[in-house]
Amino acid sequence: VKYRRRREGKTDYYARIRMIRQDKNKYMSPKYRFVVRLTSSQCICAVVRADTNGDKTMVAAYSSELAKRYGLKGGLKNYAAAYATGLLCARRLLASVGLADAYSGVEEVTGEINESEGYDG
Repeated sequence: VKYRRRREGKTDYYARIRMIRQDKNKYMSPKYRFVVRLTSSQCICAVVRADTNGDKTMVAAYSSELAKRYGLKGGLKNYAAAYATGLLCARRLLASVGLADAYSGVEEVTGEINESEGYDG
C-alpha cells in the first residue's frame, strides 16, 4: 500500500527527496526552503527546514496580518501583498536568528532604486 499522501495525490515523494536531499559533506546541516501558498483569500509565506522527524516551520507570515497589524487597505492576495508578506516573513526570520540589527532595512522610503550590484539605469 502506498503512503496516504501519495494515494491522495498531495505529495510526490520522488520530487520531495530530490528537493530536500543534502550533500554528503554537509551532514546534519539543515536545508531551508521558502514556501509560499496562495489560498482563495490570502497569501501565506513560511521558512521551512526538513528534519528526519518531519518538516519544521521556523517562521510564518500571513497576508491577513497586514490588514490587522499594519493597517493595509486593499487586497490581500495581489502582487504587492505577496511581496509585503514575504518581507514580513524575512524580517521575522532575521529577528528569530538574532540578525535583525545587522540588516536594518530602509529607514525612510523615498522610492529610489538602491542596487548593491551593477545597476546600469
